[in-house]
Amino acid sequence: MDEFNGEIQIIGINPFVFVPNHILENIFEQAGKAKSPIPVCGTINGKPYQQTLMRYQGEWRLYINTLMLEKSPKKVGETISLTVAFDPADRSVKPHPKFLHALKNNPAAKLKFEDLIPSLQKEIIRYISSLKTEKSVDANVKRAIDFLLGRSSFVGREKLL
Repeated sequence: MDEFNGEIQIIGINPFVFVPNHILENIFEQAGKAKSPIPVCGTINGKPYQQTLMRYQGEWRLYINTLMLEKSPKKVGETISLTVAFDPADRSVKPHPKFLHALKNNPAAKLKFEDLIPSLQKEIIRYISSLKTEKSVDANVKRAIDFLLGRSSFVGREKLL
């Protein structure tokens, strides 16, 4: 695990730190690639996190969300202590059976889901899989299908065309 101090910066509403090049090289070697996304883990001010290292506008950035650091958007300009390393753990989330069943019963929604970019597919799967009650799952599976059919918005996304 490599250690460094980083100043929190922001792009739009997204706080991040730059990871030093020598640490990036270690992570690329461990990951076996230098293409984003790269799963990483570590600590921020001693608190553990899991995140994805991303390349944006030619620069590698470790985005700092509020789960990693409370009130992170309000901490822009602060220097924080970090550790970071490649995280080989499997992070895949299995789709909820009710979502799979709904896709099976609606071929048009299934085709649209398969045409989505992988990150949006994962976002929908993670959202539905994280729900705690069957009532919430049922309601959100219906909303997801409506979203895929262009009828409504879902997970903060506008209607699909």
